[in-house]
Amino acid sequence: MAYTALYRKFRPLTFSEFVGQEHITRTLKNQIIAGRVGHAYLFNGGRGTGKTSAAKVLSRAVNCLNPKDGEPCNECEICKSILNGSLTDVVEMDAASNNSVEDIRQIREEVNFLPTKAKYRVYIIDEVHMLSTGAFNALLKTLEEPPEHVKFILATTEPQKLPATILSRCQRFDFKKISNEDIKKRLRIITKETGITISEEALNTISILSEGAMRDGISILERCIQDGETEITNEKIKDLVGIPKFEYIYKITESLIEKNSEKALEATEEVINEGKDLYNFLWEIIKYIKDILILKSRGKLELYSQEELDKIKELSEKTTKERLFYLIKELSEMENDIKWSTQKTIMFQTGIIKLTVESNKYGEDIENRLSKIENKIESGNFQVKAPTYSANTTIEKSVSSPAKSKLEAKVSPKNTLANIKSEEYWPKVINNLKTRGKITLFTNLMNTKAVEINDMQLGIVGLTGFGKTVVEQPDNKMEIERALAQEAGKTLQIKVEEAQNIKSQNPKNDFGIPINIIEE
Repeated sequence: MAYTALYRKFRPLTFSEFVGQEHITRTLKNQIIAGRVGHAYLFNGGRGTGKTSAAKVLSRAVNCLNPKDGEPCNECEICKSILNGSLTDVVEMDAASNNSVEDIRQIREEVNFLPTKAKYRVYIIDEVHMLSTGAFNALLKTLEEPPEHVKFILATTEPQKLPATILSRCQRFDFKKISNEDIKKRLRIITKETGITISEEALNTISILSEGAMRDGISILERCIQDGETEITNEKIKDLVGIPKFEYIYKITESLIEKNSEKALEATEEVINEGKDLYNFLWEIIKYIKDILILKSRGKLELYSQEELDKIKELSEKTTKERLFYLIKELSEMENDIKWSTQKTIMFQTGIIKLTVESNKYGEDIENRLSKIENKIESGNFQVKAPTYSANTTIEKSVSSPAKSKLEAKVSPKNTLANIKSEEYWPKVINNLKTRGKITLFTNLMNTKAVEINDMQLGIVGLTGFGKTVVEQPDNKMEIERALAQEAGKTLQIKVEEAQNIKSQNPKNDFGIPINIIEE
């Protein structure tokens, strides 16, 4: 006997066997009981949420000879014929491979014939969004006014791709992602009936990895028993789905947070020697840092053991949310670069090490400078007189000696990246774009100047009409702002301006702190 995949073997045969979609199955059963079954349905939802299974159950329920409470009996001649695929009155069509006008025209011709055995001729069209424009147009009239003996059930993961004329002719049912608890409930039934032993921790891992798709969860379960063993552990699942060892992810993340280059180099070498796929491994690091951020924000995580949670909590206490946001952003850009690179190993190693040696200039620089000044004030060796704002705003300071010379050295504008003038770093930004191969941006920015409007914005002047169009494209703006962050040492949003419109709005005092002047 041919082997049947678990997700097919345990496909729901009645509406009551569905989990997580009670809002849909209840309505469909009530329609069947009341005899008010529609002529066209649209089942929408993510993969593995039960759309096709519900369509199959509905096709049997409307044709069943002995229905009970809106459910098919699955025992009568009609139900059995539909289950084994021998009844020609129920037609399943995959629109991904049958999406032409001719395929729909064939359906239009067939609907005129009465069913051979069943009460209704039912057409289940899966992935209906893949139909061509001509095919949709050919389906319209038939879908709006089909013969009484015809029912249409359309299924799709992308309803936004369907024409409004199709959507308006169907009763729409939205299948939601299945909760982790409902997935575990179904998996327990499957493991019990198949004689599989599985730990609660392993069930929890599978349900989280499924991401709301029941079929994915059953497929992961099936992969775990392909070696003939009937006992499934959490470690076995992580090994099969390719989740890297926790210690590798932890060690690299710790080195990034602590900015420890030696530890980072050691960890990356271990990963490379293990032969891990660097693109997938980088994605796991990003997810791990995201989880640290979540723990820092709300204090709750799944998928981890208590020991792993303790380590994540320890890392979250060593860093700030700003640093975590920055790491996620930079690692995501590195992931994109590695995807298309032929030198993945070099890019991975240098990228990780680079993140450990960079200064806190992205988001943390201002916070650290303010913290230093606050500490000086609290020590009693530093006083700041209350400022009086006028047209020529100044801040007076009195510093006790000998702290004065040390403080001036620490907070002098010349010694902070945030105080580098735009005319000093702008040529470097343009050269940075050239080095990275952004030639279109480089050529259009060659003869431009940049002026800081305030601490958040940088105005670019001297662009041609075409140059403005190029620079204002979202992808190009992102590239320029990325180069700015590297060369200027701070995050700035670019703005294309005429020279006469550029006006600095944030003068700074001797400590590099912006002063907002409110004119009354």
